[in-house]
Amino acid sequence: MKPEEIRVFDLERMLRGQTPWVFALEVLLRVVVIYVILVVSMRLMGRRMAKQVSRNELAALVSLAAAIGPAMQTPDRGLLPTALVALLVVGMQRALSMLAARNRRVEKVTQGEVTTLVADGCLDNRALSSALLSSDRVFAQLRAQGLEHLGQVDRFHLEANGSFSLIKAKDERPGLSILPAWDEDAHRAQPEARGVRACSGCGFVVKRGEEPSACGRCGSSEWARAVGGPPRREQQQPSRGDGRSGTRQPPVVSSSAPG
Repeated sequence: MKPEEIRVFDLERMLRGQTPWVFALEVLLRVVVIYVILVVSMRLMGRRMAKQVSRNELAALVSLAAAIGPAMQTPDRGLLPTALVALLVVGMQRALSMLAARNRRVEKVTQGEVTTLVADGCLDNRALSSALLSSDRVFAQLRAQGLEHLGQVDRFHLEANGSFSLIKAKDERPGLSILPAWDEDAHRAQPEARGVRACSGCGFVVKRGEEPSACGRCGSSEWARAVGGPPRREQQQPSRGDGRSGTRQPPVVSSSAPG
């Protein structure tokens, strides 16, 4: 459209632009497809993409931004398609929110669910892999909570909205140090737990001298010194965790007593 052809306050141009009215129906189909693509893409990219808002809310915001931008910047784009997009996006978001509130399966598919990353002082490596997180990232989050080793953790969850939540252990147990490997002075300052060792892969604690060739929980063959609270008298090797979201892992140690 040439500048001389633009008439100020042309109501038909403002609403329809230069597209036929039937194009509004195509816009509805386009936004549905884009909305589904956005939700699926963010579901696959990991829940940290939507820490402050849910995936559906983020998809709605992106859809609105994509629809509003061209209509605000070019005179040949009408406002009516943008209004239809906004109504459709808001309607879909509200409908999904109501369905998720009433149906647990819909909520799980659209929002995900809580994943337990650390249970009873041990990392769940399958859960970490599913959540696209590294052990270093988890250790950094735990250090931010003022912790120094896994024995201080009862449960560490990755919530459905991408935030982390920590439940500290009531009774501190020996555990794998979570301090950075390069900070040798800080490692030396940590008190070593007597009579036990910790798996370097997941933090599972066993008696010193009874370390298996491979950890029954994560398969690691490397064992490091355990630090922190009193050692345990009895240790049982659990089967490998299944990594399912929200699953409480069995305790890695039993009754407490100095080793």
